[in-house]
Formats: sequence, structure tokens, C-alpha cells
Amino acid sequence: MATMAQQLATRVRTTSAQARSRGIVRKTKQFARNVKVMASAAPSALTPPHGGKLVDLMVAEDKKEAVRASATKTVALSDRNACDVELLVVGGFSPLEGFLNEEDYNSVVETMRLTNGTILGLPVVLDTDDESIEVGDKVLLSYEGQDLAVLTVDSKYKPNKPLEALKCYGTSSLEHPGVQMISMERGKYYIGGKVEGLGLPKRVFPCATPKEVRAMLPEGKDVVAFQCRNPIHRAHYELFTRALGAENVGEGAVCLVHPTCGPTQDDDIPGIVRYHTYEVLKEEVDNPQVRWAYLPYSMHMAGPREAIQHMIIRKNYGCTHFIIGRDMAGSKSCLSGEDFYGAYDAQDFAKEHAPELGMQTVPSLNIAYTKEKGYVTADVAKAENLTTLSLSGTKFRKMLRSGEEIPDWFAFKSVVKVLREETTN
Repeated sequence: MATMAQQLATRVRTTSAQARSRGIVRKTKQFARNVKVMASAAPSALTPPHGGKLVDLMVAEDKKEAVRASATKTVALSDRNACDVELLVVGGFSPLEGFLNEEDYNSVVETMRLTNGTILGLPVVLDTDDESIEVGDKVLLSYEGQDLAVLTVDSKYKPNKPLEALKCYGTSSLEHPGVQMISMERGKYYIGGKVEGLGLPKRVFPCATPKEVRAMLPEGKDVVAFQCRNPIHRAHYELFTRALGAENVGEGAVCLVHPTCGPTQDDDIPGIVRYHTYEVLKEEVDNPQVRWAYLPYSMHMAGPREAIQHMIIRKNYGCTHFIIGRDMAGSKSCLSGEDFYGAYDAQDFAKEHAPELGMQTVPSLNIAYTKEKGYVTADVAKAENLTTLSLSGTKFRKMLRSGEEIPDWFAFKSVVKVLREETTN
């Protein structure tokens, strides 16, 4: 039987007509109008971006045609590549102004720093198999027929992929999905150089830029980022709303729920489906302490080093704090099922580097549902000998497919409705 993720994947290519029927196109246009107005009056007293300046690589409208015409070669971008180009152009990867050259790539792999000493969790690279591309070339970066940017090549090199895997992922085993990606999906060469933006990928779901997200945030208040790549259920909601009460979070803080909607693991629910669940949940909870935005980021499942990458990105989007979950961005062997990272490796690594990044971490609480008191922390449940209830992901998916009633304490009705619709249609 096909997995739920496989069933949902058949619906990823949602047509415009289907989107309109759900009101998505209307909401997307309204969202774009709202953020444009807010961005024009963005508050200045927000946390500074990584490196001190929010990068904006988009070319002025009257110069785009000349920049496009300067390109003599073209590279067709993968879904992952397109996410990286978008984050470069809008400043999500600030202070980067393009893909890493060989020196910076080697430095980041070995030391988690650019050659100028700036910390960077993972190398941001563009791969190709094109033998004809040379240093000095201007390359048009195209994605599904849309011209996104022009790259001026200042470096072309053969990466040491086994070393990259070992240093960045902690293993060179092909049992790790990230190692599979760099070894089996990426091309022979990496090309580095500055990027000039021509446009952003057209998506059914809107991905607000760092400037636009910053315009949504309260001035002078803490902003706690919550990263996820799956639909949000009750325990997740309890986790990130309770994080606003953490000892190191100030009064009047807000939580930015900032899910990644780019490629993740093969068995994850597709981004467009996740987006639908977030939108209905946003309306259901209607919480003024929670902001919502979507991140066009491709997950690497690199554990501790990816936690650093996420913190850098969220700092660029205006966040002061970052919730670090157990085994964040972790992965299991595709053969043995063994975890590649310890449960608290990412938390410890992020906490170690947080002062340099100018952010604070908020450890993810271990939340449990009890018959007597509802959601409490696991230590309270144990101390008071409360009766806990649990529902495994496997059991939840089985109940979704069979039409069984999902307990309200586990999942939001609006989210369940969307997942059932996407599974059966």
C-alpha cells in the first residue's frame, strides 16, 4: 500500500483552478498587498541581521533586462537550488551575496566559518555537470521556465564530497539522506560567485521575505522562532506557546511559526499540503501572540550544524530566540533505523554558539497529555503520577486513512480535515 506521503505527493502539482477553489490565490494576493504595505513602514528596533546588514540582491526593474541579456549560459535549477537562490536574493542567507567560492566552501566545511571568520552552519553551493562553464561566465539560473537570477562565476571546483559529508553531517554513510543528496543528486562541480536577482519562484503559497516578516513583528520585543516541517498538532502548539513564558523570554514576546515548505525527506508530507494545514490552523487558533510565515528552505537533516543554519536564517527574519527541539533536523539510517545524532546534540551545539550568533535558545519542553490535567510537562506528569495518553505517528496515519475519529487532545479538527481531504482526493 502506498504511504500517506506518497498519496499526498500526487497532489503537489496543484492547478490554479484548484487553488482558487480553496481560496488560496485570493489569500496569496491579499497577503502580498498586506506585507507590501507593512514593509514600507518596517520598525527599525529589531534584532540586526547576521553580519549586520540585510542583503537584497534583487536587481532594479529597469535593469533586469540588461542583466538577463548579459548571460551567455543557462543552468536549470532543481527544487533545492531554487530555494537557495531565493534565500540568497531576499537576504535569508545574509551576509552572503552569492554561492560560495572554493576557498569559502572549504573553510565552511572544515571550520563552520567563512574565510572572514563569519559563522555559517552549512555551505551554500550551486552544483552543475556542465563542463563548458568557466570562470568569468555569466550564467542564467532558470527554474521551471522562470528566470530567477544571473550568477557571475568566479570559482568552479570539484568539491571533496566525502569530507563535506563527514564534517557537515557527521557521517559519510549513504544511509544518511543528506549524504545521499550531496553524493547522488548534486553534480560534479560547484560554481561560486555573486548573484543578481531577476525574480522569485512562483508558488501557490507565499513566502514572505525577511524584510516583509520583520514588518510584521513588534518593535523592541522578543521574537521566538518555531521551526517545523510537519503539520502542527496539539503538542506542538502547546510547546511553542509555552515557550513565550520561558525565563529568558521577555514580556510581550511573540512566536514566529516559520515552517520550511521546500524539499525535506522523501516520506514527509508535501509542502503545499503542509501549507494548507497551517493556513486553516492559523484561522482556528487566531492567537495574537503568534505570527505565521513560510520559509523556502531545503532541509538537509544535518542535525547540530543545521540547527546553526536555522538560527542564522531566523535571525535574518528578525527573531531573537529559537526553539530547539529534541534531535532537531535529525535523521535515521535508511537501513538500520538508528539515529545519526543524539537527542540533545543540536540543543547543546546551538546553545554553545548562541552568544556569537546574538540569539538565545529556548529548549523544547517535553510535553505530555494527561487525563487529569490535560497538557503538562513530563516531569509534572511523573511527579504527580498522572495518567498519560499517547498516539504514535503510525497509528495516527492509520486512523486518518480508515476514517476513525482522531482524539481532540492529539490533533486540531481543521488540520485533520485537510489531511483527510488531501489523502482521499
